[in-house]
Amino acid sequence: MAELVIRRERKQARYFVEKLGDTAGLDMILVPGGTFVMGSPDDEPERTDVESPQHEVNVPTFFMGRYPVTQAQWRFVAELPEVNRELNLDPSHFKGDKRPVERVTWYDAVEFCDRLSVYTKREYHLPTEAEWEYACRAGITTPFHFGETISSELVNYAASETYNNGSKGEYRKETTPVDHFGIANAFGLCDMHGNVWEWCLDHWHDNYEGAPIDGSAWLTDNEDASRVIRGGSWYDFPWACRSAYRYSGSPVSQHYFIGFRVVCVAPRTL
Repeated sequence: MAELVIRRERKQARYFVEKLGDTAGLDMILVPGGTFVMGSPDDEPERTDVESPQHEVNVPTFFMGRYPVTQAQWRFVAELPEVNRELNLDPSHFKGDKRPVERVTWYDAVEFCDRLSVYTKREYHLPTEAEWEYACRAGITTPFHFGETISSELVNYAASETYNNGSKGEYRKETTPVDHFGIANAFGLCDMHGNVWEWCLDHWHDNYEGAPIDGSAWLTDNEDASRVIRGGSWYDFPWACRSAYRYSGSPVSQHYFIGFRVVCVAPRTL
């Protein structure tokens, strides 16, 4: 049986708070640039060919939201002036200010970033797929940022199923507040595994043949192409929550297990 060792350590992360009015804010965590190996090794349990081939990627420094965008944060930005499209003020199936927003399309998430950019005068966007995996791993090479297997004490997923000889746990069948577990990875990011899938900028490709190695988004000329989603959700089996797992979604999909988090371009000097 795979051993799950939970080590709780206090670490410091550099971040800033993007204020959204008087009652809400976005904690933006500094993710230091670096090089990592993207994708999964051949011996990782329940891996798929779409996670191949493994390749080295150099990712510049950026800021990423500590949590997926919450419903309170969504409401504030959705009330800002429209840039390209209207936004539903309350799209989520599972209600709660601190729960992640869900049932938002890829286009809705991009509009959120566009409005936030205008409001803050900073450049916000969805994470590229490489930025997402780099941030999720936070320097590790195991399937999860905390080790070889997964537990419902750490992640919200369909814990009625097991991964890599781990144990079964509580299948909550709904989202949890973004700070529910009180843990973060080595960069200071929370909920990278499970709770809600997260939209990425990239168009879907069936594997990594020809993928960028500079951390940029991998795009095509097809605006209707499927987009990449990452991280798994409350609805998904544990193998879908792995750092390397990737899946596709229509950019117009609205599901109660898909949300997103934002990235802010780091200034040239920090």
